[in-house]
Amino acid sequence: MIDKLVEYFKDKNILILGFGREGRSSYNFIRKYYKDKLITISDMNKDLINDETIKNDPNIKLVTDNYLEEIYNGYDCILKSPGIILKDYDLTNIYEYIVSEMELFLTYFEGLTIGITGTKGKSTTSSLIYKMISDQKENVYFLGNIGIPVFDQIENLNKESIVVLEMGVHQLQYMDKSPNISIILNMFPEHLDHYKDYDDYMECKCNIFKHQNEKDYFIYNIDNNDLVNKVNLHPTKSTKYEVSLSNERKDNRLVLEDNKVYLGNNLVYEDNNERKILGKHNLNNIMFVLAVSNILNLDNEKSIKSINEFKGLEHRLECVGTYNEITYYNDSICTIPEACILALETLKNVNTLLIGGMERDIDYSKLIDYLNNYGELNVICMPDTGYRIAKSLTNNKLNVVEVKDLIEAVEVSKKITKKGAICLLSPAAASYGFFKNFEERGNKFKELVKK
Repeated sequence: MIDKLVEYFKDKNILILGFGREGRSSYNFIRKYYKDKLITISDMNKDLINDETIKNDPNIKLVTDNYLEEIYNGYDCILKSPGIILKDYDLTNIYEYIVSEMELFLTYFEGLTIGITGTKGKSTTSSLIYKMISDQKENVYFLGNIGIPVFDQIENLNKESIVVLEMGVHQLQYMDKSPNISIILNMFPEHLDHYKDYDDYMECKCNIFKHQNEKDYFIYNIDNNDLVNKVNLHPTKSTKYEVSLSNERKDNRLVLEDNKVYLGNNLVYEDNNERKILGKHNLNNIMFVLAVSNILNLDNEKSIKSINEFKGLEHRLECVGTYNEITYYNDSICTIPEACILALETLKNVNTLLIGGMERDIDYSKLIDYLNNYGELNVICMPDTGYRIAKSLTNNKLNVVEVKDLIEAVEVSKKITKKGAICLLSPAAASYGFFKNFEERGNKFKELVKK
């Protein structure tokens, strides 16, 4: 695989668009095999002029002014990092030259790849899939959107490797390759600041299965109408597995009946309160994991043991602890209204909800309707979206409080939350503009709570 990848870069005029974690990973790989090749790095960060890697490499051309315009300057390999937004640029004449680490990896890797995407749940599901497989097999890797670029581990992989890939929509945007086993958990409006519209976002998500062949597998949620409609527009040669919480049994379909999961007519999992990740949405995620177990012919009892042992990830309905008889939960990963509703339905005893974050023109009508029919609840609203939501909350059982930031939100929550009840941070909005990412927001919440 490496020989083919090295050959791919041999005569290319290369632009690395974005010099974050993935951009650096691409640079390190190319430079290892081509010591003197000129590489252009284009990034908005002007401080890169002082970056040690860039300062010490005479064969780097750094562009920071009008850095996105650089895509038009004659490159035949534009290695785009996931966070770069090109929706307002005419890509007609350069589209074929836009690639990513992930696409190149899927093109040349000869082992087994399992790709997981979805608006919500992909980190939890992909982490659980990785745990389940690695508990039964060796030579298993977990890469991608979880934080480890594929090129960082490429030297350690071989034809027998199994690679679990968490794949965000930004990684899928320009892809024309798909994993061997592809999973779409769900689709809701998200990241609309990066895409022309919701339909464009969904089309990019579908790249995870569009390019599969008859030896491949595609697992998707048939309870999600937006997803089903999109899948029906893109016939695939791969074998489909369906996942549903409400439909009837069928071959290659996982369904839930009376807290039992069936694949066809075979009982594969019984939800008997042994699992550590809470909520029906996590049971739904588990059903996808069970589908992978079946496809790979894993030992089902061992798979169930792995599932029930899995403790979940930080910032995802994470119990921070009980302080002064109030239990605090950190759900900072929640950036859309649907996820906030799921959190409230899962925890039940929520007395105080902290919401609000970056304004991205998301439709909050579902969450507003839900809260207006919720019952007694303190709703602490942070800027910017929290203020917008607050204006539409008409339920007189809601105690709506507007605050200036997360610090004040926690201070207020300590005063007004009932003893014995839950205070939940589930913002239903992105953290950007206030925090670097949802992790920083969640960590700040935990720090404030523990004070």
